[in-house]
Amino acid sequence: MKTSLGARLALSHLAVILTGMAIAALLAWLAVEGLYLETQKANLLAQAELLAAALQDNQPLSLQTETYSQTSNSMPGIHVRILEDPGAAVIEMQSSPASPVQRVIPLPSFSRNASGNVSPDDLTARPEIVEALEGHSATAIRRVENVSGGRRVLYAAAPVFGGDGSVTRIVYIATPLPETSLAALPVATRWQLVGAIAVALILSGATGVLLSRRLTRPLGKLSQAAEAVSSGDLTTSVPEDPSISELSVLGHAFNTMTASLRQSDQAKTAFVADVSHELRTPLTVIKGTIETLQDGALDDAEARGPFLEAMSRETDRLTRLVNDLLVLTRADAGALNLQLRPVDVGELARARCEHFARLAAQRQVQLAIESPPAPEKAMADADRIAQVLDNLLDNALRHAPPGSAVTVTVRREGECIGCAVSDCGPGIPSQHLPLIFERFYRAEASRSRESGGSGLGLSIARALVQAHNGQIEAHSVEGQGATFTFWLPVARDSG
Repeated sequence: MKTSLGARLALSHLAVILTGMAIAALLAWLAVEGLYLETQKANLLAQAELLAAALQDNQPLSLQTETYSQTSNSMPGIHVRILEDPGAAVIEMQSSPASPVQRVIPLPSFSRNASGNVSPDDLTARPEIVEALEGHSATAIRRVENVSGGRRVLYAAAPVFGGDGSVTRIVYIATPLPETSLAALPVATRWQLVGAIAVALILSGATGVLLSRRLTRPLGKLSQAAEAVSSGDLTTSVPEDPSISELSVLGHAFNTMTASLRQSDQAKTAFVADVSHELRTPLTVIKGTIETLQDGALDDAEARGPFLEAMSRETDRLTRLVNDLLVLTRADAGALNLQLRPVDVGELARARCEHFARLAAQRQVQLAIESPPAPEKAMADADRIAQVLDNLLDNALRHAPPGSAVTVTVRREGECIGCAVSDCGPGIPSQHLPLIFERFYRAEASRSRESGGSGLGLSIARALVQAHNGQIEAHSVEGQGATFTFWLPVARDSG
């Protein structure tokens, strides 16, 4: 059966309170009982020692009465005298090897078992008597099952010393102890105890309910917000309760999640819009060209050539766009299937610069390579890193003014190989720099489209570098050019 979190918290709180009350009551009861018993032991032992002191040096028993007959004490070695104090007896220890066995010792009825009086052997075997015979006062508690039912009895034994320092007598006192169980409490006290427990349960239950509501109210709001998000409402947020750290962290995480979802949804919408726009332009050109050719331009040999060239150019543009999107899709899915091996990044950069030499010459831009004499090898997929360099070089050549230079610098930095592509173009405005690697993002949208760029080159470069467990960054000062730097892990055999 499902139960709410608030009910579980309230019941848990009540269970904890009940457990704590039970343990506290048990410990308090045991502590009070222990204190009571220790007090009783001390009092009874003091009484026994006072009687023992009064009997020192074989003084006559001034407290002796005739209440109990001593005729049964026929054994010369042990004589018991019952004193006036209830339960007090004086046992005279006088050894006689030829003495007959005494029948019984007449102790008070509450300290005798159901079979009758205590025999001398049983009496002298008791631990408190044994310790008193050794000259030390002692107490003991034992349960006696007699005709009136079982009860606990407290015993105290104190030695009486003779003139030679030997134990001649033992003062032995017994007193019954009251029952300390709950049933022994008065009825009124028991009802007071029940009332106190009931009040404690009500107060603890009310506290548990208030506490559970205090905790579950933010969780309820969070649950409602989660349902709203699952229904498509990404504008939902929850309050961050600063008084409870866990709920504050949870609320902050939820709000961060919804903000990220909103950003992702906006990026997806923008991505679809950009892709649609990029596809619409070449398709419109191709469709218009086809319609023109169908209208008779196909028979015009002079006009047919430019139309077919435009169709080819737009088809190539579509092919590049589809290939770029395919690379990004595979990178997002982690399905690039990189062929990692040691690659000389300097040699690879030199080869890509040679590939762009003709384009650089057309734009009157000089390409320069700066790399150390020793090969700097990185663990990489040469084809994919060549694609990264192509995108960065193409981007640099688009923005480099005539007569300037584009420089490629390769160097080792710790456990990474760094490669930087720098141009002397107009640079990137600071407000655009954090977004330069976003898909279809253009600082100059019209210029990029006119030059044939799709706005995916830098996004592809970042995706490919990150797939190699590397990093890529852009640095620029407006009016002073831009530098794009990426780092790749050093190959193990490159030292």
